[in-house]
Amino acid sequence: MFKKLLPDPFLMLLLVTVATASFFPAQGMWAELVGWGANLAVVLLFFFHGAKLERSAVLAGLTHWRLHILIMAFTFVLFPLLGIFLAGLFPYLISAELWTGVLFLCALPSTVQSSIAFVSIAGGNIPSAIAAASASQILGVFLTPLLVSWLTSNTNDDNSSTIQGILQVGLLIILPFLVGQLFRPWIAEFVHRHKKSINYSDRTTIILAVYTAFSAAVLEGIWDRISSYELTLLTGICCFLLMILLVITRLVSRAFGFTLEDEIVIVFCGTKKSLVQGAPMAKVLFAGPQAGLILLPIMIFHQIQLMVCAWLAKRYAKLSTEVSSGEN
Repeated sequence: MFKKLLPDPFLMLLLVTVATASFFPAQGMWAELVGWGANLAVVLLFFFHGAKLERSAVLAGLTHWRLHILIMAFTFVLFPLLGIFLAGLFPYLISAELWTGVLFLCALPSTVQSSIAFVSIAGGNIPSAIAAASASQILGVFLTPLLVSWLTSNTNDDNSSTIQGILQVGLLIILPFLVGQLFRPWIAEFVHRHKKSINYSDRTTIILAVYTAFSAAVLEGIWDRISSYELTLLTGICCFLLMILLVITRLVSRAFGFTLEDEIVIVFCGTKKSLVQGAPMAKVLFAGPQAGLILLPIMIFHQIQLMVCAWLAKRYAKLSTEVSSGEN
């Protein structure tokens, strides 16, 4: 249990990446090469996302429509509304760029691997978790850019850059995703056989996206623009968002009469946010030095959700065992 609460090894790699960008930021020709490499990695990432997701599993799981509508409402409606509420209530608590990062975090889809893993540990409805997480990822490819455009319309004065970002999303994210889905019947076996290697490519994409974003931010003086006090406040905001969503998802699922297995799916799939999709999307949507600051909230939220959900999954697992024993 203690190991579950330790920092995620991948998060430690991200911190090393941020440190590397801080001391050795990509400049000149090297920056251009890394940028092209990051774009190529984004294309491959979403191509393989499209190839990996089984349409049959998603469509089969969608028959449990009440559960999935509720999860999507938490992910793409309640989360963004909470972000808007906090940003409107405390506009000067943190910088405008960090609030944009918080709003971007709120617009992201749920995770797939970790959501399903935690549902499994907790004794929840695994088929529904697979369907919900997969559907969230698919919808996120289309909904997140639109939500980000709407959520940041008040903080982004350059409408042309927003339109350009959405066009880039179409070219670098949506198109490869659709092509991956189209070619799935022919490459599904290859993707399954090399699943481990493809997962490493996911992480490589995130590392490249974080490095390029923070390199540009460092060259613009990111560490002179954010204090330890602001980082502490940002961490508190991320904790608040996760805690309030965990409470609401649990209360609402019980109010609607869902079983414990379905409640577990709603709680874990409805409160998690995807760093795997977040880092590449931030690179595409927020070109320039601001992308580094905008990535901070999702990086912080990522580690918090892993630690809290690891503890919560153990609690649910114990409760599931007690319920099963009682029924027998």
